[in-house]
Amino acid sequence: MDKSPLIKKFFEEQKFVESNIQSFNHFIAKGLQEIVDENKEVEPSIIPSNIEKFKIRFGKITIGRPEITEADGSKRPIFPSEARLRKISYAAPINLEISSYINDIQRESFTTVVGRLPIMLRSKYCNLMGLNKEDMIKKGEDPSDPGGYFIINGTEKVVITVEDLAANNFLVEKEGPGEYTGRIFSSRGSYKIPHTFEKRKDGIYYINFARVKRMPLVVVIKALGLVKDEEIMQAISYDKQFDEVFLNLLEFADIKDQEEALDTVARKSNMTQPREIRIERTRDMLSKYCLPHIGLQPEEMIDKARNLCKMLKKFIMVSNEMRMEDDKDHYMNKRLRLSGDLMADLFRVNFKVLVGDILFNFQRIIKRGKLPSLRVIIREKLLTSRIHSSMATGEWVGMRQGISQRIQRCNFLEMLSHLQRVASPLSASQENFEARALHSTHLGRLCPIETPEGTNIGLRKNLALMCIVTPAADEEAVLNAARSLGLR
Repeated sequence: MDKSPLIKKFFEEQKFVESNIQSFNHFIAKGLQEIVDENKEVEPSIIPSNIEKFKIRFGKITIGRPEITEADGSKRPIFPSEARLRKISYAAPINLEISSYINDIQRESFTTVVGRLPIMLRSKYCNLMGLNKEDMIKKGEDPSDPGGYFIINGTEKVVITVEDLAANNFLVEKEGPGEYTGRIFSSRGSYKIPHTFEKRKDGIYYINFARVKRMPLVVVIKALGLVKDEEIMQAISYDKQFDEVFLNLLEFADIKDQEEALDTVARKSNMTQPREIRIERTRDMLSKYCLPHIGLQPEEMIDKARNLCKMLKKFIMVSNEMRMEDDKDHYMNKRLRLSGDLMADLFRVNFKVLVGDILFNFQRIIKRGKLPSLRVIIREKLLTSRIHSSMATGEWVGMRQGISQRIQRCNFLEMLSHLQRVASPLSASQENFEARALHSTHLGRLCPIETPEGTNIGLRKNLALMCIVTPAADEEAVLNAARSLGLR
């Protein structure tokens, strides 16, 4: 059977870089507002003596169309061909709604431009959107160009897709004879906290995360609100294979309530404040840094305790060879971070810098005895220059290098290959044999042939020609649907 008509039809309807474009569209439509909502309200530490409370609130964020400001101050739309020729960035203004409140009474509210965001070609926010073949040729564009890249200072830049271990997924691996380690990267917004489980020779299970180092797991579970031994065993299992949990419960049987458990965590973490203060600090630390993907509020701590019990159950089952260890090279346990996710990381860090700069400028003027308007202390070029600098140099959040690269245009196929590239965060100087090997789950998703020779072999890959990357599901919608079906 000749399948060529089907393949031809697929590429007529589907772009090579459709997944990347959809990822960027989602970042603009929803991701930007989510990042602003994470920093929705800030309070300066220095305010005039006659004011009790001063708040700055950030509201709706919108992106305009790519435009250029000429020397005389006039603004007009810009197309990619002009950006290339004039060595300027193809970017659109970021409009943010800002308001200030004095003693909970609104003082001022306005919408202003806080920076300029590079726009991906052929995305929903590109000026080429909706143009037919003839109009594109008139604008100096190649109708067969797939888009999916940016123009920074006249240079075409592609944001490389990065493969990473799936966040919020508990994996148990064998470290050596009889030694197992459990790992989960708990991620929520700007919080990305690695947690590790281990069993020491004393038979006690320990957990490490943030400032909490080698803490008995049972103590943390009790500090999170699951205090009774019976409740803990009920959340794990009553099977005989889990009898070793009784040793852990017996070791810390003298901890009878949550406050005592919180104090134990505080003392083992070398907190030296008075008891009430260190208990409150530990409660706050567990709310924010222990499994933040479940929630950041104190009332969600009991859910975290039950999740830790489920993770301990899996850890024991793998340790006792009741179930197989996890394969971190299996593509089920990996996620591709497309341009939208990587741009969100970049914007999140730099938006926090902008908020910090606004607070610094506000407090500096307050010290002089004046109450400034927020409109005059916002530096538009700060956010723009930081985002453009990262995209121009390829230096990304988390000390990652080479995320943004100059697109290779030696020929059309090389350009398509570059747009489909997938990079691993692992170091090319280390062996990592298993990570470099072809895994059966790569077939149909990644090209089994296209990878460079030398130190990058197996670490730099390419998506298969007909590969489509599905966007991340809305967790709340999935949970609500599961609850409606009877999930408890």
